[in-house]
Amino acid sequence: MELSHNKIKVALGLSFFLSGACFSTWASRIPTIKETFSLNEAELGSLLFVLPVSSLIGLPISGWLVAKFDSRYPLLVGFVFFCLGLFAIGLSTTLFQLTMAVFLFSFSMRIINIAMNTQSLMVQKMYPKKINGLMHGLWSLGGLTGILFSTLMVRLELGLVPHLLSVGGVTLVLCFLSFPYLLQNDRQSEGNKIIFGKPDKYILTLGLLVFFAAVCEGGMYDWSGVYFREVVGVELFTLSYLAFMVSMTLSRFISDRFIEKLGESKYYIISASVALVGIAMIILFPYFIPALIGFSIAGFGVAAIFPMTFTMTSKSKKYAPGVAISLVATYATVGILIGPPLIGYIAHIFKLQYAFVLFFIAILTIIPLSRELFKILEADKN
Repeated sequence: MELSHNKIKVALGLSFFLSGACFSTWASRIPTIKETFSLNEAELGSLLFVLPVSSLIGLPISGWLVAKFDSRYPLLVGFVFFCLGLFAIGLSTTLFQLTMAVFLFSFSMRIINIAMNTQSLMVQKMYPKKINGLMHGLWSLGGLTGILFSTLMVRLELGLVPHLLSVGGVTLVLCFLSFPYLLQNDRQSEGNKIIFGKPDKYILTLGLLVFFAAVCEGGMYDWSGVYFREVVGVELFTLSYLAFMVSMTLSRFISDRFIEKLGESKYYIISASVALVGIAMIILFPYFIPALIGFSIAGFGVAAIFPMTFTMTSKSKKYAPGVAISLVATYATVGILIGPPLIGYIAHIFKLQYAFVLFFIAILTIIPLSRELFKILEADKN
């Protein structure tokens, strides 16, 4: 039985890894896409606006899928269309085709994220120690692997088509190979319906936490390469994204251990404070070494907020894990909806360097919100 649990853990970890690899493959080539289609900052912001819009449209579908089926089925289907979207991004020759490809890519990613995190909460029940940080760490490790491969592709001056098709093809094969080992029979019979009306205070606070984290994290994914090329003036623009992903990966792998020792309430404040230091360095010192260190520190700080918050959805008294995750993830999607495009519009009016102040404000807001979250939990106990 223990071996079976380990196989499930490995298969789920592979899903997180592949999702991160595919996403970073797209994000790391945004500067290439910007140049290929001759987009200015505002036009790129509008293209990035497609990602959260399509993800929001996927909310009712992803929630319905995890409530109707075992989560491994929407996970596999999501990956199939995810890879097709990646293929289409590479093959696009017009802005309309690119927009439709990005829509499919993001829509499928929404389904994958809900299914993966639902599986993770269920698998967590098999282990006495926390594992969600590990799973999100594997997502970051996949992102790191993707950015390293992207850096190689840029250095070799290979185009989008061979790059994206090779990543998507390998991902498809591995997904089908791991599918039989994913957790089965995890569909919950209660708490599967979204109740409209006054929002649940606990879910609302969790949602706001990931909203502000998403403004920063998603914005860094989309704009770090552009920032390094256009503000710092480094042609190998993937270095900033690489630094961000390396530190995020390390942080998530060790976060479970620190959370067990310090508790979530303290770790929210520590994480936010570290991220603030990194973002301040990026804005105040837009030079190669300081900016690179700044992206590393920011990544280390913001990394644990998402896995911590998704883990805490399991404490919801109102919703089953899949639905709770879907609701909280919606706030993250709205954060991505507002963050990266807004950075583009601000940068177009002022400068990209000043636009990064938005990330500082977003992370600063996490500190009072985290305090409010644990007040709610304490009140529920009493």
